[in-house]
Amino acid sequence: MSVKETLLEFASALSAPHDYFAPNARQSPISTSSESGSSSPELPPTFTDIFQSEGINRQSSTNYVDWELLFSDPQVAASQSRGTIMQRTQSIMEFQQLMKNDAKSALRSELDRLGNTASTDKKEAIKRDFENFETLFKRFLLKSGPSIVWNEIKSPPEGYIRSYGEISAGPMQSSEQELLSKLVVVKLNGGLGTSMGCTGPKSLISVRSGLTFLDLTVQQIESLNKLYDASVPLVLMNSFNTHDDTNMILRKYSSCNVKIYTFNQNRYPRINKESLLPIAQTCDDPLEAWYPPGHGDVYECFAKSGLLKKFLDEGREFMFVSNIDNLGATVDLRILNMLANPADQSKPCEFVMEVTDKTRADVKGGTLIEYEKKLRLLEIAQVPKEHVDEFKSVTKFKIFNTNNLWMKMSAVQRLSDASELDMEVIVNNKRLSNGTNVIQLETACGAGIKNFNNAIGINVPRSRFLPVKKTSDLLLVMSNLYELTHGSMRMSSHRQFPTTPLVKLGDEHFSKIHKFLGRFANIPDMLELDHLTVSGDVTFGKDVTLKGTVIIIANHGERIDIPSGAFLENKIVSGNLRILDH
Repeated sequence: MSVKETLLEFASALSAPHDYFAPNARQSPISTSSESGSSSPELPPTFTDIFQSEGINRQSSTNYVDWELLFSDPQVAASQSRGTIMQRTQSIMEFQQLMKNDAKSALRSELDRLGNTASTDKKEAIKRDFENFETLFKRFLLKSGPSIVWNEIKSPPEGYIRSYGEISAGPMQSSEQELLSKLVVVKLNGGLGTSMGCTGPKSLISVRSGLTFLDLTVQQIESLNKLYDASVPLVLMNSFNTHDDTNMILRKYSSCNVKIYTFNQNRYPRINKESLLPIAQTCDDPLEAWYPPGHGDVYECFAKSGLLKKFLDEGREFMFVSNIDNLGATVDLRILNMLANPADQSKPCEFVMEVTDKTRADVKGGTLIEYEKKLRLLEIAQVPKEHVDEFKSVTKFKIFNTNNLWMKMSAVQRLSDASELDMEVIVNNKRLSNGTNVIQLETACGAGIKNFNNAIGINVPRSRFLPVKKTSDLLLVMSNLYELTHGSMRMSSHRQFPTTPLVKLGDEHFSKIHKFLGRFANIPDMLELDHLTVSGDVTFGKDVTLKGTVIIIANHGERIDIPSGAFLENKIVSGNLRILDH
């Protein structure tokens, strides 16, 4: 009998009528034959007993865990086994609990073994990381189906999503210098540039005029400090992937008028999807065996770094958190003024999420809802499959999260000290270079909104959301669509309409930066562009102008060279066009 068949038989047996409160309540409904051939009652087998009976050592990293059994809805699974609905449901819940207890026990054992491989100077830090990971793992095991009931979702009540125009219209009740004295800027700097073919930190990718994301961020804050005679500090949340390279490059900013601090987020072990055990064999295993667990780490790691307490002791009150690759995420004095001077002093706002209007390019972005009488971030991963299309609708869910977040630091301290930050666990599936399927358990920073008092969303202009995730985004910010001033990117004043063009570049020839840059003699004039699609082997000469809708498609085996000085307005170019040096 297979393990799965054994487990199902176990669940069915548990659902058979049995009085657990009778004098012989500890006798199991499962009977086995003795050597003499008679049947005698035995205690119910544990999940570990079943594995051992199949010759499996649960501490091994090659065991198989059936996700369907582990996370199935007991009510649904009950309809497929014997007994009454109540008995079947209860037996399946008991059975799932046995599986989860075994998974927790196996992980604990493996983490203890891993921890013993750490060098003496790193043991305490690794022990704390593992304790935090174990807590996250236990929360993951609590999952059973989607984390929300779709029919209980409501639109946020009136007043919970405020317009930026309304915020901007209010009077400035404090001077700019006074407001900035209360602020800390935190940039999420844990990501690598692998999606664009780079090996180091994404923040060190050149974006415009030879300047990197980090260069532009430092320029923004330095300009602010000089303009208002302020001393806003910049804090970078690094990961183990970005820590060394970032700290090395920070030396070049030593003469800037910006104090820069760093702290690291946690380093957690990647988990084999089939066994739910770490793939790492020692704490010194290659980087591929570890991962940073998402930007939801910012609360806990900022607190344990000591920086949160340091800034509170200095009299600072608010932190502005954003992705370092969002070039639109600059300090906004109007939002800071609203936080520092609440209309109702008895109900100060502890958390602001900047949202903006959703377009068809943003259909997967998280949105704000009211759920269980709280403002909550709804991510696509939490949506039941049958409602995904509804979630992507731009008519029902009209806004999405920019991940520009403002928080009251005393509230972060309070929640962190009490371990009361509750955020949904995101399961991120990955495949390693050797073909192993692994999972990463992560949390999102915006999901923390439900833990704060009087949290609101502010519907900001699209200009505050200018992320660079792909080379198509990079093409936009490198072009004359944007003007660069003191590290801040602004839509060109010469563009007649404020919408951002939709750009789609083919993966094979454009997705990696080194290939992308080799396709352009220089970046085309895109000031009046609405839509650009490029597919196949296409190159652009110097001083090309693109207007309206331009579609360029080179079929497989063909190539299109757009000649220097070409002017394309509302054109479709296809076929084969080669320009050769004579």
